[in-house]
Amino acid sequence: MKKRTLTLQKYGISSKRYKELCGFCEQYPEWKEELLSLEPSAKSQRIDGMPYSQTNNTSDETSDLAIKRMAILKKIQLVEETAKEASPEMWEYIIKSACYEQPFWYLRDIARIPMSQAAFLDRRRYFFYLLSRKR
Repeated sequence: MKKRTLTLQKYGISSKRYKELCGFCEQYPEWKEELLSLEPSAKSQRIDGMPYSQTNNTSDETSDLAIKRMAILKKIQLVEETAKEASPEMWEYIIKSACYEQPFWYLRDIARIPMSQAAFLDRRRYFFYLLSRKR
């Protein structure tokens, strides 16, 4: 079955921008997995008597891990908060559709989405509009 693309000219989003936003959303499952794999663990800074500077390349593994986790968490929160803003009651379905690429027939038949396809696609378009503004 051919995948339909949304038309977002009404919101001023070009097809290239839409593809970029889709690519961003499709990374969401990877971010969730990576966040789970980056478990916080207490590691101490290497102490060798040398003061920290740019030349000796000493780094704190705990802070590096925390920075990486926060960057991933911000992306996840951006997608989730935007979906909640677009449709507070249907945000989980928007995530499934935009991030996990689940087609509407799956959401209708398996996940039992309680709305019509036209209404859902309007909310999905609005989600991409909000995401485009925030990103």
